Amino acid sequence: MVKLRKLLSMAGIVAATAGALVVGGAGVASAAPSFQLPFPCGQVWSGQTRTNHSPANAIDFNRTNDEGDPVVASAGGTVTRVADTGSTSYGRWIEIDHGSGWRSRYAHLSAQRVSVGQSVSRGQTIGNVGNTGGSTGAHLHFEQLLNGAAQRIVFNGAQALYWGTKNYTSNNGCGGGSTNPYTPAEVCGAGFTQINSAALGTAGRVYLMYNASTGYNCVTTIKSTSVGTASSVSAFLEVQGGTRSTDSGSFAYYAGPVKKSAPGTCVKWGGSAGSSTFTSPFQHCG
Repeated sequence: MVKLRKLLSMAGIVAATAGALVVGGAGVASAAPSFQLPFPCGQVWSGQTRTNHSPANAIDFNRTNDEGDPVVASAGGTVTRVADTGSTSYGRWIEIDHGSGWRSRYAHLSAQRVSVGQSVSRGQTIGNVGNTGGSTGAHLHFEQLLNGAAQRIVFNGAQALYWGTKNYTSNNGCGGGSTNPYTPAEVCGAGFTQINSAALGTAGRVYLMYNASTGYNCVTTIKSTSVGTASSVSAFLEVQGGTRSTDSGSFAYYAGPVKKSAPGTCVKWGGSAGSSTFTSPFQHCG
């Protein structure tokens, strides 16, 4: 499974023009919002649909080590529900009203970062992937609803695969801009705090993050120039006595997160942006 990254490619999504949707054969058409994948630009997620899902038209999204990863609004709107069903059903979940009868739902979250009545824009972080409610493993349960009925899901104007599993690449928030909208804490996920960082000239900064409750380290490189445009960037993490893991490529916003468990063990970390690189000595020994 591909690690979190800011690719500009649209692999796995076929571009199409979103049109009107005819619901239930009733002959009443309602224009849908321009829905995007509920994850930051460039991330690749495995989406599964199955006939025994409840509701069947929902998608479950997974990728490796996804618990705590940011979830973003699939389209702009107003938050109508921020609920918690405990250990049953959706667990922690959010619903957004997009107008014209359209809503989206995001379930099994580990954290909810918006409140009822709040206006959100497409691509804005609203929560984090979790394993709450009736979930048996960390994932995001996602729905698109029209007048309360779950519809077959559309991203970037193209319908998702029914029935089966397919990789999708997010185009959510892939527009240009000079300010990076992503923070190291957002990239690494809930529970991670900054331990150290190093400048990569003017091109970006590489961060070492740590989750004290899990013993996991996380490294990400956040771009400062060519933001929103694919350019060379990387991040790596090496636990002393182990092998180095690296995430590198032409990304639009950041490289990583690269995560490894290292309680009580020193780590070496670093990354690059453009022609600038940084490599730490072994440090932060748990």
